[in-house]
Amino acid sequence: MSRIDVTIDRVVLRGLEPADRHGLVDGLKRELARALAEPAIGAEPLDSRRTPVLRAGAMPMEPGRAGARKLGGGIARAIAKGVTR
Repeated sequence: MSRIDVTIDRVVLRGLEPADRHGLVDGLKRELARALAEPAIGAEPLDSRRTPVLRAGAMPMEPGRAGARKLGGGIARAIAKGVTR
């Protein structure tokens, strides 16, 4: 089994309530772990590279912690998509 290290220096968001940041981080971690553990990703070797900026585009956000968790999942899917290209 290979190991993938992902370092996220900063996530810039506008309109997220400070109290919802834990929901966002939770959703981001869970979905990123799930997305990067998929067999299709593990079948091909990934190049070690740095992506200085990943612009995921507009993502709708629902209010509250659940909305922040969904947003975190969307960000994670965008990261996984960028890694597997």
